[in-house]
Amino acid sequence: MAGRAAARWRARVAGVDPYVLDGLLAAASAAVSLWSVYQDVTARPWWVYLLALGTALPLPWRRRAPVTVMAVSGAVSAVLSVVAHSAMPQLPLFVVVTLYTVAERARDWQRWGVLAVTVTANVVGTHSPNGALFSLLTTVGAFVFGCLVRELRRLAAVEAERAREAGRRAASDAARAVAEERARIAREMHDILAHAVALMVIQAEAGPLVVRGDPDRAVKAFDTIADSGRDAMAQLRRLLGVLKEEGSGPELAPQPRLAELPALAERVRRTGVRVELEVDERAGPLPADVEAAGYRIVQEALTNTVKHAEASRISVRVVREGAELAVLVSDDGRGVRRRQGGAAFAGSGLSGGRGLVGIRERAAACGGRAEAGPGPRGRGFLVSARLPLGTERRVAS
Repeated sequence: MAGRAAARWRARVAGVDPYVLDGLLAAASAAVSLWSVYQDVTARPWWVYLLALGTALPLPWRRRAPVTVMAVSGAVSAVLSVVAHSAMPQLPLFVVVTLYTVAERARDWQRWGVLAVTVTANVVGTHSPNGALFSLLTTVGAFVFGCLVRELRRLAAVEAERAREAGRRAASDAARAVAEERARIAREMHDILAHAVALMVIQAEAGPLVVRGDPDRAVKAFDTIADSGRDAMAQLRRLLGVLKEEGSGPELAPQPRLAELPALAERVRRTGVRVELEVDERAGPLPADVEAAGYRIVQEALTNTVKHAEASRISVRVVREGAELAVLVSDDGRGVRRRQGGAAFAGSGLSGGRGLVGIRERAAACGGRAEAGPGPRGRGFLVSARLPLGTERRVAS
């Protein structure tokens, strides 16, 4: 209860104009000084009251110019002390306020200079040891309190900056996560659509040529088109399900696995390309991300071969070699096409089409590596990937 009341009080004070608060402080200080003059044993003329009032008048500007305000108040106070020392208040509120403000807001050299001057003035200007001790306790206490508040404000500013930095990092991490998710979805959609559309286009182009001379082959071509379309729709439904609004009950299917490679190879065979598939039985079961990456790498390599290689045979090997899954896809097509002025593939890295970049990204996401280039003795094209199977994966740079 007390904590809530204090919090409400601080909130109310924080919402008040600083000049209003400092004006109230000035009024309180003026009242103390005027009362001290009024209670003096010696009747004082009007201008002594004016001097007492002058010690408090600068206080409303203490936050803006703390050293100047203290100098003005101190000068007026010095005059009052000379002409009417006994009329000085026992606890000069304006001294406490201005010293606190200087300690809290002024520069370091100003703070310590003011403290030195104040201590000297207390020792020299006070007529008794007890009075000097009381003045020192009052002024030094106000200065120390101001230093403590200054340090607390500095620590609060440091914590606020840390909180802002943490917020910026969180926002950056969220943006990076969104970008990574968008890249993943784009890669998935590319793999799904590129493969399905490539098979559908090839079969559709062959259909008119065989529909009269070989009706059975034409029927198979149309069946392949339908199967590819249905498979693409099912995978897209799974992928887009994660983008639905929360609570809509997305229909999620499992990620593709190596066990589905025979069906993938069969769809490619329907295009007229001979596919030799070897899947090591020791390869499974494997981590889900490794199986999905292996399937997508084979799918993309087959898609590229069907679209670009003009190959008659494709060899697919998925075998377990030690702590790695080795994926090898080779063909007997026309191999690497050269661009003017250079090679289509630089070194062992993957470049060129988006699909080959996707192969590298999928392998890297599992901590593995992938390469693409001419096949053995420069014939055909070879895509190879190695995906680690251990619990500790290498983090790809």
